[in-house]
Amino acid sequence: MSSVHSDEPIRVGVLTTEPLRKEGLSGVFEERPGKGYAPLTPVFGEFEELLSDSTLLYMIIDLNTFSNGLETVGYICRRRPEMRLIVIGPEGDDRLIMDLILAGVRAYLDLIANPQMVRKAIEEVINGTIWAPRQLLSQLIDRLLVASNASLTSAPPRLTDRERQVLNLILTARSNREIAKELGIEEGTVQAHVGRLLRKTGADNRVDLLMHGSDPALLEAAGIRDRRQEDRRRSDRRRGMEFTPRSVNHQ
Repeated sequence: MSSVHSDEPIRVGVLTTEPLRKEGLSGVFEERPGKGYAPLTPVFGEFEELLSDSTLLYMIIDLNTFSNGLETVGYICRRRPEMRLIVIGPEGDDRLIMDLILAGVRAYLDLIANPQMVRKAIEEVINGTIWAPRQLLSQLIDRLLVASNASLTSAPPRLTDRERQVLNLILTARSNREIAKELGIEEGTVQAHVGRLLRKTGADNRVDLLMHGSDPALLEAAGIRDRRQEDRRRSDRRRGMEFTPRSVNHQ
């Protein structure tokens, strides 16, 4: 996994045809990096120029640049699977965001995101985290959990207690920083655990780990499946009470 803890500037491609958007995104790179984070350098260019640069591992894509953004993103992910994409697109289109994440996008921001938020999203993606609305990540996990082909053909990997805890939190859409705070350990230690989880599950990246995490045998080994089923049962009970007078106070 890449680390943001470096003094070497990290080059980030920026793909947009909107002059105002380009000017706004330029301001993202004027922000001072967070403590322990590497400086970022923008690389502006045309589609083919940026995509052909094998040294470019991160790219911001303005979805308005393309008539069919989802297909274009899918093409980029197939051609450059190692490139981590940060997409800026319309607000409130949950289905589009879900499809983009499933296609391989690492971060989704809407058009009203300020430079500080865009900068934070880039840093988190470089750090190996997915940046998207939390409720959508939770829906993604549930969608993977009920997938008809979610099964293991061999025994699940043997996980340590700490790896089970980290996997559990990853499957609830926590970032490395949040996991470190929750478990009372260093963020670098979380990265090390995530790296071992990737190797043990055969996952290529964090999105792939979410998909591997939908395997029933792995969920059982990690002690997660029963808890999530109970979470859904509690959610169903709450929905059954939504028309009672008392439930109005919880809205």
